[in-house]
Amino acid sequence: MKKRSITIAGHATSVSLEQPFWDAIQEIAKARGLPVSRLVEEIDETREGNLSSALRIYVLEWYRSGTE
Repeated sequence: MKKRSITIAGHATSVSLEQPFWDAIQEIAKARGLPVSRLVEEIDETREGNLSSALRIYVLEWYRSGTE
């Protein structure tokens, strides 16, 4: 697990994810031309449940969709 601090909608929060998920979040943000913080903010705006789980699900859905 890797814990990182990130600012979402003007407030700081900590998110714990395994390193492969952080790597994937960075790859997706780059592919979409977004900073990681903006991608996480988008995911946060529509999530159900906790943020770490929402990020994992987003990564899974991204790669399943073949969007890369």
